Amino acid sequence: MRVGLFDDPIFRQHEAGPGHPERPQRLEAVREGLKEAGLESELELREPRPASREELLAVHTEAHVDLVAGTKDRTHRFDPDTQAGPHSYEAALRAAGAVAGAVESVLDGTLDRAFCVVRPPGHHATSDRVMGFCLFNNVAVGAAQALELGLERVAVVDPDVHHGNGTQQIFWEDPRVLYVSSHQFPFYPGTGAVDEVGEGPGRGFTLNLPMPAGLGDADYSRAYREIVAPIGRAFDPQLVLVSAGFDAHAADPLGGMDVTDAGFAELMDVCVSLASGSAKGRVVAVLEGGYSLDALASATAASVGRLLDRPSPSLDATPDPRTDTLLAAYRKVQTPLWPVLGE
Repeated sequence: MRVGLFDDPIFRQHEAGPGHPERPQRLEAVREGLKEAGLESELELREPRPASREELLAVHTEAHVDLVAGTKDRTHRFDPDTQAGPHSYEAALRAAGAVAGAVESVLDGTLDRAFCVVRPPGHHATSDRVMGFCLFNNVAVGAAQALELGLERVAVVDPDVHHGNGTQQIFWEDPRVLYVSSHQFPFYPGTGAVDEVGEGPGRGFTLNLPMPAGLGDADYSRAYREIVAPIGRAFDPQLVLVSAGFDAHAADPLGGMDVTDAGFAELMDVCVSLASGSAKGRVVAVLEGGYSLDALASATAASVGRLLDRPSPSLDATPDPRTDTLLAAYRKVQTPLWPVLGE
C-alpha cells in the first residue's frame, strides 16, 4: 500500500496569533506520533506544490482569493478567531495545493492513498469568507480537482467536532459531491442541522449527523456503520476525501466529545470501506482540527494506520442511551432521500 505523506516546512510559518490553539506544534505532534507508532518509515514523503489561482477559483470567489493574497508579507486579522501572518498566504497556497496534488497522485496511480499534514486548516472557509481558523478550503479544492480530472462522484467525510460549513456551502447544490459531517451540535459554527440536506440538484447529497456533547466511540461507530456506510455504498464514490479533524477526542480542549484513538481508527475504517467500490481503495485524508498535542499525535497515528491497512484496535465502549433516538432522527430525514436505509 503506497501512502503519501504531504508536508512542508512552510506550514509551520503560518501565524494564527499568540496563544492560538491552531499552532505550529500541532504538525510536529503529528509527525512525532507517526514516528513513535513506527508508521512514518512506511509512508512516502511528498513535497506539496502551491495551488494555482484557477484551482482556488474552482471553489472560491475572486474577491476571496484576492483578500487572502493581500495578506502576503504582513499580518492581518480577519475576525477574532482567524489571522494571517506574513507567511500565511504561501502556507495556505501549499495547503490547498497539497490536497490537489495528493488527488492527482492517487488518480494517476503513483499513490494508493495519502495523508496531508497541512495548516491552516480549511473546512470552515466558504466560497467567499475566511473564518474558523481557515483561509482556503483545502478539501474542497481537492474535490474540485478530482471532478476536473474527470471523476463523477466524490465523497467528503468530515468527522471534525465542528461542522464543516464551508465545504457544505461550496457543494450545496452539487450532486457529484456527497458531503458527510458528524459534529457536536449545537456548537460552532452553528450550522449542520439534520435537515440540512442540500438544494436543487444537490438535494440529498449533504448528510449531517449532529450529535450532543459526550458521545464516544460506540456512538460514532453506530452512526457511521448504520447511516454513513449504506448511503456511501449507494453513492459509490470514485474517490473518498476525509476532513480529518481530531477535536472530537476525549482529551481535546475545545470539543466536548469522548472519542478515543480506537474510535478514530474505526471512523477511518469506514472511510476506507466506502472506497472499496468504484474508488478502488483511493482515500485522501486532510488534517483539520485537533488541539491536544498528545491526542493529536496518537489519534492521527491510529487513523494513518488504517490507511496503511493495519488492523484496527477493538472498540471497548458502551453506546450512550441517546444514540437510538439520534439514529432514528437521522433515518427519518434520510430514508426518503436514500431508500437503502429502509431496506
